[in-house]
Amino acid sequence: MMKKHKLMTLIGAGVVGSLALAGCSSDGGSSAGGGEGDGDKTVTLGYLPSWTDGLSVSWLLKDQLEKLGYEVEMEELTEAGILYTGLANGDVDIFPSAWPEVTHASYMEQYGDDIEDLGTYYDGAVLTIAVPEYMEDVNSIEDLKGQADRFGGEIIGIEPSAGLTKQTQESMMPEYELDDEYELKTSSTAAMLTTLEDAVDNEEDIVVTLWRPFWANDTYPVKDLEDPKGAMGEPEGLHPMATKGWAEENPEAAELIAGLKLDDAAYGSLEDTVVNEYADDNDKTEAIDAWIEENPDAFDTLLTEEQ
Repeated sequence: MMKKHKLMTLIGAGVVGSLALAGCSSDGGSSAGGGEGDGDKTVTLGYLPSWTDGLSVSWLLKDQLEKLGYEVEMEELTEAGILYTGLANGDVDIFPSAWPEVTHASYMEQYGDDIEDLGTYYDGAVLTIAVPEYMEDVNSIEDLKGQADRFGGEIIGIEPSAGLTKQTQESMMPEYELDDEYELKTSSTAAMLTTLEDAVDNEEDIVVTLWRPFWANDTYPVKDLEDPKGAMGEPEGLHPMATKGWAEENPEAAELIAGLKLDDAAYGSLEDTVVNEYADDNDKTEAIDAWIEENPDAFDTLLTEEQ
């Protein structure tokens, strides 16, 4: 079971995260200049710390870009909409772990003309609805119908602006006719995990919104519910996304990022190292150093020393 202090780390990070981009560097991506790695360039990475794929990959990219000579600024945010707005406006240079194909499709429709895709670092990411493994009689989303009383009439969700929230509310719940029985209770990823942990500790019935890859699937005894109607969407890739024109201005860095490819083992070890092994460190530099030492051949463009 995940220790309480690890949850507090996530909760604290979410509280610290800014709700606006006023704190971003005024000389963000447009001031970065060319891609020679001469040490006087600044790049701003925007991420949501409670979404641990973004947290983990952001710190990995920070390490890699610094080895190319960039000064890297980490911008913690709490809402996906604000992050996409900042990315489109150039206040944030890179969103290291976007879900543009399904989960963030609505943001891409709104901001896609001002954003460019730097590649796909992980294939097969999925949105899920999950329950504890001890709920042996609930194995499909279809099994939730008519059983709202078991769950207090609630599906426990994450941030209101999350693509997962939109997919659950606008696709899954109406497709399975759960609208009249259940309320999707939104708050934050950290709050959802706290509620899940408390329920599991007491072997209580609970249904939550989750996704893969995500370390919580291995930390807690949970199982994905079957989705015979495909209402949670098809598997998708995880992409580093940049403000438009950034790759042309920074070709060496863009090439490095395009080469970032993580399989299940490499991704799993990266997230576990950042989130769990170094849970108490706000600065994840040592976590990334440790992961690179253990995974020096994780992907073709990985830099293990300064260039």
